[in-house]
Amino acid sequence: MAEQLQLEGIIPDELAGMRLDQALAQLFPDFSRGRLTKWIKSGDVSIDGIQLRPRDAISGGESVVISAEIDVVDDSWSAEAIELDIIHEDDSVIILNKPAGMVVHPGAGNHEGTLVNALLHHCPQLEGIPRAGIVHRIDKGTTGLLMIAKTLQAHNSLVIQLQEHTVLREYQAIAMGVMTAGGTVDQPIGRHPIDRKRQAVIGSGKHAVTHYRVQHRYRAHTHIRCQLETGRTHQIRVHMAHIRYPLLGDPVYGGRLRLPKGASEQTQTALQGFRRQALHAGLLGFIHPETGEEVSWQVDMPEDMHYILEVLAQDQKENTETKLY
Repeated sequence: MAEQLQLEGIIPDELAGMRLDQALAQLFPDFSRGRLTKWIKSGDVSIDGIQLRPRDAISGGESVVISAEIDVVDDSWSAEAIELDIIHEDDSVIILNKPAGMVVHPGAGNHEGTLVNALLHHCPQLEGIPRAGIVHRIDKGTTGLLMIAKTLQAHNSLVIQLQEHTVLREYQAIAMGVMTAGGTVDQPIGRHPIDRKRQAVIGSGKHAVTHYRVQHRYRAHTHIRCQLETGRTHQIRVHMAHIRYPLLGDPVYGGRLRLPKGASEQTQTALQGFRRQALHAGLLGFIHPETGEEVSWQVDMPEDMHYILEVLAQDQKENTETKLY
């Protein structure tokens, strides 16, 4: 669904000499510079009755008229009474803990039961916010924290913070293989050249950086924390698979399951039964769009990941005791 937007204003004299796109970003702070640039290029912006280019300099005092369509919520998206695990909510943002198995946006084969459906029921005003206020997403099989913008001002602020890589996003994960130390993966990610449903490290991809550090080593697995500097699709999953430490249970990038040598039946059953990527968005922080204060939230790993770590710890303990005798 799209709404017709009409904006008018006068460019302040103190912005004289500035590029048009930069000046409009200051004049209309509720909208990102990227969105404003798109409108300029589409002919939706007139300056004293004429159309200019984004890079054209302004003199100050010009009359600005913007007449554009803004995409908000798709007509096919409907509200559903689905329980949400809300960690925090105020007039600007919602912070929630997404469970495994929940799709974020409706799409082919997932028109109902998504996070968007639940949000539209919980907060009907999100119908007027692009993508129902969702500014970033995590995969269906991933759990953890998501931030939702409740106003256009909050949406614009959070999008800019994401673009400038200032949002703190830390994940906990269980990787297959025993890492010797933490590190950084700085490799571009793009769509796989053959399998279009997958992402891959590819030279023509977008800049992507993942920092990771070791929490605990087990006999054939490693508990790690990953911090995102960028936010590409499947970024942690692709980067960890690229360095040959794919995430446990990852149905797309995991490859062959790795079992500790001589593992007990309980350990084998637990690892074989973990059918989603072992990835949890546990820490989220940003500058609050309204107060300007640094805020952050943290949620513990879900029970299924805790159980796997307990099983791996027991396997390690049993193996150590066996070697002692």
